[in-house]
Amino acid sequence: MTPELTALTLAALLQAVQFVLYAIPANLELGPGYTMSARDREPSKQLSPKTARLGRALSNHFEGLILFTIAVVVVTLGATSSPVTAACAYTYLAARVAYIPAYYFGLRPWRSLIWAVGFGATLLMLLAAVL
Repeated sequence: MTPELTALTLAALLQAVQFVLYAIPANLELGPGYTMSARDREPSKQLSPKTARLGRALSNHFEGLILFTIAVVVVTLGATSSPVTAACAYTYLAARVAYIPAYYFGLRPWRSLIWAVGFGATLLMLLAAVL
């Protein structure tokens, strides 16, 4: 397996960890009556700020993971894996790991800077694949 595919696999596992980190407190706060329902209505109470942040960080990772997956597929199928693309893949992964506590604790501007590092690493992977 290429380093990029390994990083993608680890990013997918991180996504699962993020889901659990969000789902447990969200279920405790909203209760099973709402979380097991069809959710046709808004919950009767709001999530705590930190739990809501975990949910937004999870959604953000879904969004970032799409572009990162494309980059990994392009690098892998294009046989353009290199030390640069491998470093970019692991930089993306490290940024996504760091993003969770940065968002949870509301660290500004660090959360945005961490996000930008991961996004930049993904773009650099794509550029390295076509150049």
